[in-house]
Amino acid sequence: MLRENLELVENNILEACRRSGRDRSEVTLIAVSKTKPVSMLREAYDLGIRTFGENKVQELTDKYEVLPHDIEWHLIGHLQRNKVKYIIDKAALIHSVDSLRLAETIEKEAAKHQMTVDILIEVNVAKEESKFGLMPEELDAFVDKIADFPHIRVKGLMTIAPFVADPEENRPIFAHLRKLSVDIAAKNIDNITMSILSMGMTNDYQVAIEEGATMVRVGTGIFGARDYAQQGNVR
Repeated sequence: MLRENLELVENNILEACRRSGRDRSEVTLIAVSKTKPVSMLREAYDLGIRTFGENKVQELTDKYEVLPHDIEWHLIGHLQRNKVKYIIDKAALIHSVDSLRLAETIEKEAAKHQMTVDILIEVNVAKEESKFGLMPEELDAFVDKIADFPHIRVKGLMTIAPFVADPEENRPIFAHLRKLSVDIAAKNIDNITMSILSMGMTNDYQVAIEEGATMVRVGTGIFGARDYAQQGNVR
């Protein structure tokens, strides 16, 4: 099942790149492995996947310990400040920085480890009350503040679009995030690059790619429906 699912996702990515005149190398597929057992991640690894996304710190750290160390782990879920210390040296990219206090905690922990941490700023483009993220109008002030943090590198923006029946409905959301990214990049602020646009999930990643996504977060499309009963049993 996994092999067929991956082939389908890969073909969809290729087609979306073709439609938008982009090269396949411009898009990173993140296999969202939350709630999935290690055995399933090993299978995906054997099929060539090296970038996995986890929502929860505990699950990321547990899997990090038992899986090959050439895997690039991305934390894509909401990050609580008291959990930062557990993943600071394990996550290659934190997608979900959504407050100054969280950025300050990441800065402090990164300084302790004498390292620089790559992050994305999460933007609630759709302004959904149930979602985390900065409002688009808060973005400029936030970027100005964290540009001075010596142990954080802002690599781009992330958003979680609404779950919709028709993926086309999310096209304006993705286009808006891309515009925000272009506007920030044009300011040439030190320590701020906009090389990454993390947007699009199983339901709408093809539209996201057409609108400029450089990372898509696909879980169900690769692994099948999530099994929440497995959540406490990642081994």
